[in-house]
Amino acid sequence: MSLRHPAPTDEVVELCRDLLRIDSTNTGDTRTSAGERQAAEYVAGKLAEVGIEPTILETERGRTNVVARIAGTDPGRDALLVHGHLDVVPADPDEWSVHPFSGEVHDGYVWGRGAIDMKDFDAMTLAVVRDWQRTGVRPPRDIVLAFTADEEAGSDLGAHFLVEQHPELFEGCTEAVGEVGGFSYTVNDDLRLYLVETAEKGIEWLRLHARGRPGHGSMIHDDNAVTELAAAVARVGRHRFPMVVTPTVRAFLEEVSAALGVELDPDDPETAIAKLGPIANIIGATIRHTANPTRLEAGYKDNVIPGRATATIDCRTLPGDADEFIAQLREVIGPDLEIEHIQRQPALETTFDGALVDAMAAALRAEDPGARAVPYMLSGGTDAKAFTRLGIRCFGFAPLRLPADLNFSALFHGIDERVPVDGLQFGVRVLDRFLRAS
Repeated sequence: MSLRHPAPTDEVVELCRDLLRIDSTNTGDTRTSAGERQAAEYVAGKLAEVGIEPTILETERGRTNVVARIAGTDPGRDALLVHGHLDVVPADPDEWSVHPFSGEVHDGYVWGRGAIDMKDFDAMTLAVVRDWQRTGVRPPRDIVLAFTADEEAGSDLGAHFLVEQHPELFEGCTEAVGEVGGFSYTVNDDLRLYLVETAEKGIEWLRLHARGRPGHGSMIHDDNAVTELAAAVARVGRHRFPMVVTPTVRAFLEEVSAALGVELDPDDPETAIAKLGPIANIIGATIRHTANPTRLEAGYKDNVIPGRATATIDCRTLPGDADEFIAQLREVIGPDLEIEHIQRQPALETTFDGALVDAMAAALRAEDPGARAVPYMLSGGTDAKAFTRLGIRCFGFAPLRLPADLNFSALFHGIDERVPVDGLQFGVRVLDRFLRAS
């Protein structure tokens, strides 16, 4: 009597729901984070259950990573890394239509914090490799699986730790695929562009420190650190950095302009971007550096003027221009504030060519005849910043066919994060085809 196993297109939904029910909130501080341990143990168990041996590596208590290798049929070929993170950003249940850690299914979606960032791809990967193990499929080359901690806070306890302390786990890896790529943008009923990430902006998380003379809040005071900081933060928040169109962004804009029948003015790309609807926010952030104030801290008593005030600025830089950006930012904030780097990670950019890209495009077309793969730049950052340190060429390719009216970009770190069930199932089929041909 043989046991009947679920199809990967069915199992991916349950795997995704299970992962979403695990609170792996990353606040940026291990003391207040839920930790990734439970999610890591779940993933490791699902791998071990089908005969894939996982390596579990913990950095700080509860901050846990899982790495495994699946042997390919050609040991002479370079290996492919498939990576996804297990942590999620915080979610307030009072703001959501459903509980953010319920993994609830309704209206054709799986709902929960991490549904698209990025437990959906973790579930797709697990569904594919579990099906392979059950049916005897072997990929053409070694595939290294990495499920990481701490991506949402800069990856120090996750991908960067693995790269620095355990590079041997990635021996032979020359290419990688990870999150925020391969999702669809509907042009019309017969054409969908699938955005493959070939570039991502750099990270400059900064603290600005203003100093002044402490004093009594009831008196006239012309050396107030809060006043100085507030003025600088307001200037930063309203500033627009000069427009720069990188090769990746230019290639994307040319593709989308041709598809939409819009003439592309190289001196005014924002006109074309404005026509992109739900993805305009992502693309619009890739034609210039950005700097957004996110936190303020000052004082210890209502009637005391503090001697120090601090602001946190989330800055994202274009490839090759980080030093120029800091110089531009200094002009905006003025000479008197101190700039402290919290995180500094470089921007990435690779070309949209080669056998791996061909395999992505072919897998998409096989499942969607109206698919056209195009390169784009991610406005945020991913674990790819760590893995490129090993000389690995990284792409974002977590395939999803999305409803035309879904505001996909708003779901990242947003309220009511959710992934379409049929999109998950589409992703499993594409990922399976892609990995078999890669």
